[in-house]
Parts: sequence; structure tokens; C-alpha cells
Amino acid sequence: MFSHVTIGSSEPQKLEAFCDAALATLGIAPFFKVPGTLSYGTAAGPKVFVVTPFDGNPHLPGNGWHAAFLAPDRKSVDAFHAAALKMGGTSEGAPGLRPHYHPNYYGAYVRDPEGNKLQAVCHSKKG
Repeated sequence: MFSHVTIGSSEPQKLEAFCDAALATLGIAPFFKVPGTLSYGTAAGPKVFVVTPFDGNPHLPGNGWHAAFLAPDRKSVDAFHAAALKMGGTSEGAPGLRPHYHPNYYGAYVRDPEGNKLQAVCHSKKG
């Protein structure tokens, strides 16, 4: 459904270690990195960009907004949450089932060091 998601940051390179560690747990590798921009994913496939705001105004995390990354299994959701916390993120919801979405919805929510809300989610029973 989506080509890419763009996440704002006041200094993307300060989020590089956080993004590298958290996204690696989901099998998402860096695509390219240049000053002011981090990119993860593939050229023709889905990707995420971490950039300074194009309009030059300060970055502000959006209230009610988050990006949810697909995880291949529940262990990857757990690893994403742990890596995010280790790299300076904060928990917005520990890994676990959220059956109010559907019976196999297993997710975890974090905020990166700049306050952006991110999630890893697995939709199957796989460990």
C-alpha cells in the first residue's frame, strides 16, 4: 500500500545507531545515508526515510502518528523493543498480544530519542 514513510528528525545522524539497531532486528537494512538523511529498505521496495524537515522548521513528533514495521515473527518484535530501549528509546507498550485488533496481533511500541513513535508488529502465531 505504501512506497515509503518519512520520519522527521532535528539531526538524523544522531538517530543512526538507534535506527540501525532497531530496524536490523526486523531484517531492514540501510539503503543509503547522506548528511541530513537516513534511508532503510530497498530502491524499488518499501522504505523509510529519516530526514530534517524540508521546510526548515524545527522537527516536532506528531501526536497520534506512528510507523508500524512488519516483523517476521514475535521474537523479532521482542528484539525490536529491546534494541530500541538499549539505544535510548522509551517504551510506549511492551511486546504482547493485542487481541482487540485481531487474535494474532503481537506488537510493541517505542519512541525514538527524538520522540517519534514506532512499532513492530507480527500478524501470525509464529514464535
